[in-house]
Amino acid sequence: MKKNIVILATGGTIAGYAASSTEFAEYKAGAMDIQSMIDAVPMLAEVANVSGIQVCNKGSYDFEWDVVLDLSKKINTLLQRDDVDGIVVTHGTDVLEETAYFLNLTVKSEKPVVVVGAMRPTSAVGADGPVNLLNAVILASSDEAIGQGTLIALNDQIGCARDCTKTNTTHVDTFRSFELGYLGYMQNGKPYFYRKSLRKHGLETEFDIMNVAALPRVDIIYTYLGYGSDLAEAAVQLGAKGIILAAFGRGNIRDRAIPGLAKIAKLGVPVVRSSRTGNGVVIRHHLDDQYGFIAGDNLNPQKARVLLTLALLKSNNIDEIRRMFAEY
Repeated sequence: MKKNIVILATGGTIAGYAASSTEFAEYKAGAMDIQSMIDAVPMLAEVANVSGIQVCNKGSYDFEWDVVLDLSKKINTLLQRDDVDGIVVTHGTDVLEETAYFLNLTVKSEKPVVVVGAMRPTSAVGADGPVNLLNAVILASSDEAIGQGTLIALNDQIGCARDCTKTNTTHVDTFRSFELGYLGYMQNGKPYFYRKSLRKHGLETEFDIMNVAALPRVDIIYTYLGYGSDLAEAAVQLGAKGIILAAFGRGNIRDRAIPGLAKIAKLGVPVVRSSRTGNGVVIRHHLDDQYGFIAGDNLNPQKARVLLTLALLKSNNIDEIRRMFAEY
């Protein structure tokens, strides 16, 4: 019996269209609606009973938190229904990993949620959107995806929402997980899983956003040769409730910036040390114990921001947030 899959469409390159079949850079993101996308891939009907909902239709670079918050609420509501077996979200690739990680932490269901995008608009020669969408529906329909958390499906690869990140501006294999690797692959219309994420997700998490109207502001401060703490201090003055530092190496902070960042932490605004390298682990350091900073583990700055944003809905206690970064 075919499963019932709902596709929630938000726009992006996967729904993009250009005047020329060889134009990959200048195109309109979100030019196609969800029904047109479904009609363009008739094989979907052979895989599942597919229906579509248009959540929004634009490039993900233009998203605000309200889009992602609304998306999570819609998914949670849909997955409570007996006649919905899984969800596919079509999404622009620019902030796809952030939305996917947010859903990974806030969707309270074991049913599959798969986020999919494309690197080439539908009008392009070699467009990757149609096969990515087909694979996403196959994956969301599979028993193997149940309980795996939110998944990312592009280029025949199955990525973990927590670990997968965009690594290239144009390549179709842009989403990678570095040393941790993919969860699996899509081959001949079937998912093959090789590992699972051990970090909490789905029903295991403590984050309930169904009654949340707005999310706290968390800013990312990128470090560079000669930086100070003034941008972080300005962010707090503008309303930031948390700071993610895209720090050097393994979360290194230059001496000149420490007093200002320590002052921010003392005000009760969490300061998380991530790394601008985009790879590797930032572990707890004597600076954290001395000044109240938080080690970001192996989350890149944009993923650390997602977690801190949700953590602040629960607490601004440093030890509690440290626990969350260790568990999620």
